[in-house]
Amino acid sequence: MSDRRFDSFEEFWPFYVLEHTKPETQALHVAGTALGLTAAAAAVATRNGWLVPLGLAAAYGAAWYSHYRIENNRPASFKYPVYSFLADFKMVGRVVQGRMSDEVRAAQALANQARTIEMS
Repeated sequence: MSDRRFDSFEEFWPFYVLEHTKPETQALHVAGTALGLTAAAAAVATRNGWLVPLGLAAAYGAAWYSHYRIENNRPASFKYPVYSFLADFKMVGRVVQGRMSDEVRAAQALANQARTIEMS
């Protein structure tokens, strides 16, 4: 994980995207987020608070599994919990819209450009 500190969500987003390049990782994040939101809605509807930790476990479990087993990296949520939470919803939206591969290409191009500038 990068030691860089991000001053804004806009700066963080390309980093987040590069930590989520594989479609399998993205799919597990979508599934985990959907399960987490479903559990949260069920907790409100049924007034059963025990569903909240179940939803968090489903959401974070799916995401963390994908990082350790698919991406082979460490979840950004450990170092950037707020930005990661927001970025997860943005990524889910991009995946559902079929636009996440465009985001990955853009982030990779930006990273390549930064490496080129550093080497000059």
